[in-house]
Amino acid sequence: MKIINLGLQDYIQTWDAMKAFTQARDIETEDELWVVEHPSVFTQGISGKDEHVLTNSEIPIVHTDRGGQITYHGPGQLIVYCLIDLKRLGIGVKKMVSLIETSIMDLLTNHGIESHLKDGAPGVYVDGAKIAALGLKVKNGRTYHGLSLNVDMELFAFAQINPCGYQGLKVTQLCDLTDNINLDTIANELSQILANHVTRH
Repeated sequence: MKIINLGLQDYIQTWDAMKAFTQARDIETEDELWVVEHPSVFTQGISGKDEHVLTNSEIPIVHTDRGGQITYHGPGQLIVYCLIDLKRLGIGVKKMVSLIETSIMDLLTNHGIESHLKDGAPGVYVDGAKIAALGLKVKNGRTYHGLSLNVDMELFAFAQINPCGYQGLKVTQLCDLTDNINLDTIANELSQILANHVTRH
């Protein structure tokens, strides 16, 4: 599996690139993880509702084709896009979601942080506060989109929405839970854990 660190990238351009990669790939194409950050943007999934945007904001809203509802991306948040051929691996999307959640929880455990899941609410939580969100799109048995992990960012924008459609959902981030956090180090660590889980599933 190829891991590519793209740095800070425009959301729509990255989304277009994911769609193009997925459209062009064939049975021989190597799976890839794209590690990125985005400038401030709200993204609305296919289940999203406009009423989950609580205030008028200068932050742009992009309606996407991923699963899930509304979330926020911004600098200091780690995003890993999962360009994975599920058909070739012989797994379904639920298993892929589980592999992503397990990878995030393993990372947090490595840093001494206990985390948990919530029934019916994909993502990873610490003491009830959401630290990671995920949403995938599957086309012809291949995924794109992926996960976002709050590392060291401004969380105020989450107050302008119902994150993932849940009113009053608290959010948290890695830098508030442990010391000496570096985004690049966390990016390398999480992408390697995820690659290992997916290839060994």
